[in-house]
Amino acid sequence: MRLVQRHQVQVWRYVRFLGASAELADDLVQETFLQLLRAPFAERSEAATVTWLRIVARGLYVRSFRRQPFQLAELDDIEAAWNGFAADDGGEQRVARLRRCVEQLTGRARDVVRWHYEERCSRTNIGERLGIGEDGVARASRGP
Repeated sequence: MRLVQRHQVQVWRYVRFLGASAELADDLVQETFLQLLRAPFAERSEAATVTWLRIVARGLYVRSFRRQPFQLAELDDIEAAWNGFAADDGGEQRVARLRRCVEQLTGRARDVVRWHYEERCSRTNIGERLGIGEDGVARASRGP
């Protein structure tokens, strides 16, 4: 489905921005698009589609905290920050700038950043790859 391909990454980034773990974000994105299939949805415009997906994803995120205390007031502040981050392109320009920054890194610092953000490796896993402890991973990510 083209709609999923166009918006999946943006919805995932949005729920991660709200504070969802990577695993929870995966689940929330899947459920968001399942609701799209279940609900009578007519794509009117790109902006309306993005808004609908964010409303659904946010609702699912809030419901994921039924068993845990959660401050909804904080979520409103996070939502406002997302609107600034995402602008008109879902954050694509900012992500592209971050990728250019990572390309300027060298050696261990570049490896650590890529393993953590692209491969979603834990500090423990990265430390094992480099033969250093978790504290060393944090230092290695800063470069020389």
